[in-house]
Amino acid sequence: MHDLGAGLGYLLKGQRWVARHGKQYGFGILPGLIALVLYAAALVALALWGDDLVTWATPFADGWPDPWLGLFRGFLTVVLFALALLLAVLTFTAVTLLIGQPFYENLSEKVDRDVSPDGTAPESDLPLHREMWISARDSLRVLVRAALWGVLLFALGFLPFVGQTVVPVIGFFVTGFFLTEELTAVALQRRSVELRDRLTLLRSRKLLVWGFGTPLGLAFLVPFVAVFLMPGAVAGATLLARDLLGEENAREAEDAPEDEQITHH
Repeated sequence: MHDLGAGLGYLLKGQRWVARHGKQYGFGILPGLIALVLYAAALVALALWGDDLVTWATPFADGWPDPWLGLFRGFLTVVLFALALLLAVLTFTAVTLLIGQPFYENLSEKVDRDVSPDGTAPESDLPLHREMWISARDSLRVLVRAALWGVLLFALGFLPFVGQTVVPVIGFFVTGFFLTEELTAVALQRRSVELRDRLTLLRSRKLLVWGFGTPLGLAFLVPFVAVFLMPGAVAGATLLARDLLGEENAREAEDAPEDEQITHH
């Protein structure tokens, strides 16, 4: 149970770290705002023209009598929008991290320097375009894994009682795990830790991972919250990654007085 509390602690420490570093926070919310505008535009477009898309995709139903034609295409339009909304929730973090790769890499490095005993941070030797390609590739692999879990949980949701009680709880823990993987990837990828090794590392400390990712996943359900929590989530995930790798911290990030913090360039 200690790991559960430690995971939540890293989430809070990350938010406090960016609160003390306003410039990093300001840059950190830009990718989330860009992603939010893109997703909002796509969803609005789907809401406006979704019925036209469904009509185009179902020409076989053109001759159906009323009210069956309207009910059928109306149902498909609702399902289409619901699936798009679910996909938006599942991919928002990955897309935001991809858009903000340079911002979040810089933020994560500064957190490492702030808590490292020697004031240094691991640096990637890869060019930016290579890092973005690896990040996009790994995010897609994680999304496939998350989608498989989603299909399984959706099927189990039809079980009486269990589907309405146990399955949603499991769903939040699964979301928390994959959300933590995406966020810790910023720091771990910089340390050349491959996806398979990252997943093994996270599975070895599930309580720590759930303590960090599950509350964050719940918070992300509130509209716009993800945008404003993302910089602190990356900072907290960097601290969590250091814990997973057994790296020593010179001091706890949130306990260091502002006037004692050393800025390393």
